[in-house]
Amino acid sequence: MVVELSVGILGLLGAGALGAPRALPAASPPTFRLAADERRSPPELVTSYTMRARLDADHHSIDGQAVIAWRNTAKVSVSSLFVHLYLNAFKNDRTLFLRSPFGHGRDSGSGQEFGYIDVKSLKVAELGDADLWPGRVRHSPNDPEDETDIELPLPRPVQPGERLTIDADFTSQLPQIVERTGYASNFHLVAQWFPKLARLESDGHFAHFAFHPQAEFYADFGRYDVTVDVPAAYRVGASGVQTSETTSNGRRTLRYLAEPVHDFAFAAWADCDDVHFRVDHVDVRLLLPKGHSETARRTEAALRFALPYFSERFGSYPYSTLTLVHPPAGAEAAGGMEYPTLITTGGAWYLPYSGARSLEALVIHEFGHQWFYGLLASNEAKSPFLDEGINSYAELAAMDAAYGRASAFRGFGLEIADASLFRAFAAARGHDEPVGAEAQDFSSFRNLGALVYSRTAVLIETVGRVWGQARLERALHIYAERFRFLHPTPEDFLGVVEREVAPEARRMLEVALFSRGTIDYVVRDLESAQQDSPAGFFERDRGRERVTRVPSQTAPYRGRVTVYRHGLLEIPVEVLLRGEDGSQRRERWNGQGALKSFEYEGHAPLASVVVDPDHKILIDDDLYNNQVSAHDRALPRVHERLSYFAALGLIGAAP
Repeated sequence: MVVELSVGILGLLGAGALGAPRALPAASPPTFRLAADERRSPPELVTSYTMRARLDADHHSIDGQAVIAWRNTAKVSVSSLFVHLYLNAFKNDRTLFLRSPFGHGRDSGSGQEFGYIDVKSLKVAELGDADLWPGRVRHSPNDPEDETDIELPLPRPVQPGERLTIDADFTSQLPQIVERTGYASNFHLVAQWFPKLARLESDGHFAHFAFHPQAEFYADFGRYDVTVDVPAAYRVGASGVQTSETTSNGRRTLRYLAEPVHDFAFAAWADCDDVHFRVDHVDVRLLLPKGHSETARRTEAALRFALPYFSERFGSYPYSTLTLVHPPAGAEAAGGMEYPTLITTGGAWYLPYSGARSLEALVIHEFGHQWFYGLLASNEAKSPFLDEGINSYAELAAMDAAYGRASAFRGFGLEIADASLFRAFAAARGHDEPVGAEAQDFSSFRNLGALVYSRTAVLIETVGRVWGQARLERALHIYAERFRFLHPTPEDFLGVVEREVAPEARRMLEVALFSRGTIDYVVRDLESAQQDSPAGFFERDRGRERVTRVPSQTAPYRGRVTVYRHGLLEIPVEVLLRGEDGSQRRERWNGQGALKSFEYEGHAPLASVVVDPDHKILIDDDLYNNQVSAHDRALPRVHERLSYFAALGLIGAAP
């Protein structure tokens, strides 16, 4: 989720006022790297697709055939298959995806034309070419108006390790662009367009679910061999490597291979610019509207930074191609999405001139998804914070490394950092719901965006600031490398944090993610006075002695202040005590307990106290109560006295 700070009228800014973006720094290498024998090798493929897709550009439909090779990787036999028909989410306005009158998911509107997928047959060679489709359980579980999650009972159980070859014939009608897929004029984003087998977990249950507007996808790694047939005037950008191309009878036929990946998508567009460049070992292709030259330039600059940056920190990018699609006006809802080796960006032509970095943030965010969730393939429906949340942190860190204090915006003499925006979004809804909830359980996508994207990012950033950035970077590197291709769970992530950062960091994340844990450090009750000489009666060896106070200009000053911790989270924090003579002293509190008092002694009065002076704890609910000054003491006393007299007045007026 990227918030644009663009200005709609270019003349307010002046196209030349901002000038060219400064050259991005080289991605600095991390201080660690896993040994070669610790890195994950490509997995044994579970589900592979050989498909053919013929685009009817006039009717915006796909005639498709698929041969699906599948293996039972569970330890038990299975008696059914489950298949996702994602395009049926756009079949009518009563589907789970579209039925809400308040909008759906990331896109607040929908096109005027609906879409669907019709499976004509689905035969299994090893089961005597039995056609499973007539026996399907038609609708998503407990939802008779939705047809995105289909059960296919088998004629007999399929044993562990047994392989099936499934031959499917289908037609896909693309909707007018709604979200992630569809068409607008001659632009087509063909995504989630084929019958897709649900992932079988090791215990024998399929991770199947209806297509919810707040959820995304989950699938096995496989090999995709896809032949795309389009009108000759169309350019195609797709997942994987193009291996052949022929033209005949006004049609172009292109073949693509992609592995190991868990999805395949392509764009077909008759009227676009086609930009090619190379970054390290990767051939990059950018399809974008004609005339968007500045968009192309900034996209390339961002990617030239991001590819080595992500590869160094999260393991090398293992593919040889990457395609970026910048949708045209009218197809904005197709932007900001990720598929293996293909991402979509977005934004108006004037956006690069506005001072906002939202284009760069979008490029970096969607590219980061090649790791989270592309190479890790966690369950986005069940644990969305593992992909969107961790990836949002990766975006935040990359944007900071590339653009510094102006990572979100620079203009009018103002600089805004991505971290500030993320903190603001997170703080607004941080108390509402658990961050670690399933996607469909969030009350709205606004909450999912603020919590899963922004709050997860600032939680992880806080871990680095408090327990050490080097520790955090090592933990994320190990997590991304060791769980590549393994579909990690929250426990896998938290276990790495516990081992590589600190057990306390894990506990903080657990409470923050799953128990609506919050924190607010509050500093109160600053007191300071000069330590005068002793006065009064004292018992001495020679008897009782009366001592008279002797004023002294050099006597030391004593001070005291109390810091309170509100909320469930316990995070170590520093407290800065500053004297009126400019002297400073830092104290550290482990964050345990409800409060801690700090004593001060110096040659000048205690002037002020600041909790978390370096702003390490980005999830602190209220930064305004993090400091107190000796000059503020009079105001609370006035307030207390007014409250006292008001209470007396109410008592007198009571019946």
